[in-house]
Amino acid sequence: MTTAQLRVGIIGAGIGKSHAEGYAKQSRVQIAAIAGLDDRVKTLASTYGARTYGDYTELLAQPDIDAVSVCVPNGLHHEVTLAALKAGKHVLVEKPLARTPAEGQEMLDAAKAAGKILMISFNHRQRSDVQYIKQQIDSGRLGRIYYAKSYWMRRAGIPGINSWFVNKNMAGGGPLIDLGVHMLDIAMYLLNEPKPLAVSAGTFAEFGPRGQKGSGGIRQTVEGTYEVEDLATAMIRLEGGAMLHLEASWATHGPNGDDFGVILYGTEGGAELKVVNYNNINTVRIFYDEKDGTQVDLTPKIIPGGGHADVIKNFVAAILDNAPAIPSADDGLRRTQVIDACYRSSIDGAEIRL
Repeated sequence: MTTAQLRVGIIGAGIGKSHAEGYAKQSRVQIAAIAGLDDRVKTLASTYGARTYGDYTELLAQPDIDAVSVCVPNGLHHEVTLAALKAGKHVLVEKPLARTPAEGQEMLDAAKAAGKILMISFNHRQRSDVQYIKQQIDSGRLGRIYYAKSYWMRRAGIPGINSWFVNKNMAGGGPLIDLGVHMLDIAMYLLNEPKPLAVSAGTFAEFGPRGQKGSGGIRQTVEGTYEVEDLATAMIRLEGGAMLHLEASWATHGPNGDDFGVILYGTEGGAELKVVNYNNINTVRIFYDEKDGTQVDLTPKIIPGGGHADVIKNFVAAILDNAPAIPSADDGLRRTQVIDACYRSSIDGAEIRL
């Protein structure tokens, strides 16, 4: 362990607030500066005694900044990350890594050329209930997982009918790239990163174009029409014969509020993660049979934890202690490749082989 201080900057004060909270828990970190275009920047900066900048390039030009969190709209991840790496900063970028595999690959190449760490913030992977299921799988208790379902379904949660979220160029897509990328990451992490072989997907825009089922709280920053899906579904064929069913929606006529989860079917047991409206209690069930055929359902009491704070902890340790950079940018690129294939499959109306 080193006692060196890591001086960080945060670019974007929306989800950047969660990053700041994570950095504040790290004794070896100083939040030195925050950049952004709205009043949230000043509010966040005053909390942590940080300098403020309206232009992120001014923050990147500061020699006392060692690392940055990139917390801007998806369409700016590529541009801001490349600029940060060129300026000699380590980078933690919010999900998704990029809008396209080409953008993502360029970001990874730039990090390698600069000799800097590039990590992605898949914060839901770090949840303690996800980690518990991972331990069950790695112990062999569930056997071989041959089928999985992973979903994030909202009944009425389009994040701003006129916001950047529904602008194709700024967002890259709708709930699939926004919420589905989290659930793809959790599923692939739990399944020990099998190689995706093929994708068959469909997307639908039934509510957004009619101005229905929008949620509040998102700043209206983009003028224009609704350009993305409000529901996506995909079947992903994996190396080794397993299948993954992925679903993501911002809007449906269905029973969900704002719910996400994973269901795993293994040869020796099964597992379910079910998170209803972001709850942290009784989210996991484990299923297996005793030798006499008795069916057993376990509901373990798992202490809530993880999230952005653990991602930040890993980022700091990767920089200061040469620890593994987890979740890695490589993971982010693989997720981007699958999401991109899903969108191409929907457009073509056919299976896409990766």
